[in-house]
Amino acid sequence: IKIHSIFSNFVQCFTVFRNAIITVLTCLTFVSCERRSDVQIANQENILIVGNSGEPKGLDPHLVSGVLESNIIRALFEGLCVEDPDKDSSSLPGVAKKWTPNEDSTEWIFELNPEAKWSDGVPVTAHDFVFSYRRLLSPDPDWPAEYAEMLYFLKNGEAYHRSHFGNILCGNDPDFPIKWEILKESNFKGDPKLKLSNFTGKSFSELEERDRKKFTPYLDRVLKVDLTKLSAKKVETEKLTEVEKRIFFNSKGIDKLNQDDLKLLKQNTSLLNWVDQVPEEVRQLVLDRIIEHHEAGKPNLWEKAEVGVTAIDDFTLKINLRGPIPFLPEITKHYTWYPVPKHVILKHGKINTAYQSPWTRVENIVSNGAFKLKTWRTNHFLEIERNNHYWDRDNVHLNGVRYLPIKNYYTETRMFGDEQLHLTYTVPSELIPMAKEKYPAQLRQEPYVGVRFLRVNNRKEPLNDPKVRRAFALSIDQKSICQEILQGGQTPASGIVPPFGNYKPPGVIHFDPEKAKILLAESGYESTSSFPEISLLTTNSDSGLREAEALQAMWQKHLGIKVRIMQREWTTYLQKQYDADYDICVAGWIGDYLDPTTFLEMWITDGGNNNTGWGSTEFEDLLNKAENTTDVASRMEILSQAEQTILNDTPVLPIYWYTTNYLIRPEVKGWNPLLLNNHPFKSVKIEK
Repeated sequence: IKIHSIFSNFVQCFTVFRNAIITVLTCLTFVSCERRSDVQIANQENILIVGNSGEPKGLDPHLVSGVLESNIIRALFEGLCVEDPDKDSSSLPGVAKKWTPNEDSTEWIFELNPEAKWSDGVPVTAHDFVFSYRRLLSPDPDWPAEYAEMLYFLKNGEAYHRSHFGNILCGNDPDFPIKWEILKESNFKGDPKLKLSNFTGKSFSELEERDRKKFTPYLDRVLKVDLTKLSAKKVETEKLTEVEKRIFFNSKGIDKLNQDDLKLLKQNTSLLNWVDQVPEEVRQLVLDRIIEHHEAGKPNLWEKAEVGVTAIDDFTLKINLRGPIPFLPEITKHYTWYPVPKHVILKHGKINTAYQSPWTRVENIVSNGAFKLKTWRTNHFLEIERNNHYWDRDNVHLNGVRYLPIKNYYTETRMFGDEQLHLTYTVPSELIPMAKEKYPAQLRQEPYVGVRFLRVNNRKEPLNDPKVRRAFALSIDQKSICQEILQGGQTPASGIVPPFGNYKPPGVIHFDPEKAKILLAESGYESTSSFPEISLLTTNSDSGLREAEALQAMWQKHLGIKVRIMQREWTTYLQKQYDADYDICVAGWIGDYLDPTTFLEMWITDGGNNNTGWGSTEFEDLLNKAENTTDVASRMEILSQAEQTILNDTPVLPIYWYTTNYLIRPEVKGWNPLLLNNHPFKSVKIEK
């Protein structure tokens, strides 16, 4: 009986165990059959998953300048006007429901939509725009806004941002004894050709002829100056000779002199270049006003600067421009023109508290676009969701967008094939043939208004020689890069501005290795064995490395120059450019709006996105002339002359004009070809 009882219990236990195993296996089989991909789940949740190439540097519209940040910010925030999802050069109502220019397009009135609100329900007003433009243009030297020149279209915007004291304190005074149009020809901004920091550690006698000529206008028959004293971090001006003072004062310009230097200049105003019509008493008056400002502790000059933005009332914004800009609505679609929430920013810091401010954290950020920030997991994903306070919420189709910071484009393409995302950031050149074969209906190859180029640090020898820079440019086989490496429809760039609309590039840069060798020899490097080691800075992506290796091989082959490749992750790569800590740097620029100036304005002297050390008065005069030319054909010709000026000096080396190559799933609708690739996420939908 005992044995039978044990056996009977064993049989019962085994039966229960067997049935449990069968049940588990059945469940696993069911789950396996029913397992859905990330895209399928997202489709059901109405969320778009997109590749976004890397981790965003931040979400403050005033402190970023990259395309990947723009892709997020355009969904979170909204400007006066917004992109048309179907057509280029078409501006639709955003925060502004209506806009009206005056006869010459120098003054615009924007009527704001009273229903426009921040994501916390607070109304968006004209005062938010005034606050935002004042913030971006902050003259604080520690304010790291690299894109502030986008607001230089505003009357006196540049003067405020760059602390042009002469313009603000004298030029804006209607009772000043000499009109600003005359007075401004005096040396307020400094001589752009004479950057004394470039001569650190050099003696005057050892300078090459081209550098010695930069000093000639100020030497007055003196053949020797002490560059050690002039290029010091802190120049003891009172110990300089008269000639050295003249060089120092004119290299800096009145606006950049400190209080002690201004007082020293007052003792002998002839040491600075003044326009002839300015008598001594007016010179003294100019210096007295600026000295008084310094003695008062350099208070903020926003009111005195009279920057061209005014809140007439809560919902009426007036914008005054430095010249006729008939395409202003197009410009206002760029994120630098977006409002930022005054009430939130001031809650977490001062107007120009930069990266230390926590206002863009998930728990704090407030935005006014179709979406608001939901989740940000660094190096994993960033997700946004519908903003229920958005004025046009009934026409927003998606519930959210999930951005994946996929740095490896091979990985991104594989993830697309595995249904882990709807849309790739790009398709690497090596995979384009595969994509054409495997995903013919999903591959998009479209025009893209942008240029790939190399920044050259014009401050460093021997790259401060235009002939050396031109030699590097002419030894780049652009056609080979486009056809053999990229294979995405890109075309060799003969300049900085891509051909579009009514603009015709001057067509200066072409592959010419024999001419390159001649130029290098003329610069004193007949034997490249004496050429110093230089580095090429690029990103840490695989495609970035292949491009850099191609350039490295071309310079070795055609010039006999060895170049070391230096890869850095995205934020370090950007910071090195801002800090001028590079020799040559792979870079690119996508148009911010459809006009050639979006590619030209960035090269103004000390511009936030210039980062080469190059500047030209001739170039900036041509830009100013074009801005005040109303005839379209004449304006385009002047802009072409301006580009010619850049290319003659070759501070940047053009490589190719962009196209955009990416993969998109068939259920994604409303994502139409646009030259700037700025697709409004509010118009995108997922077809189920």
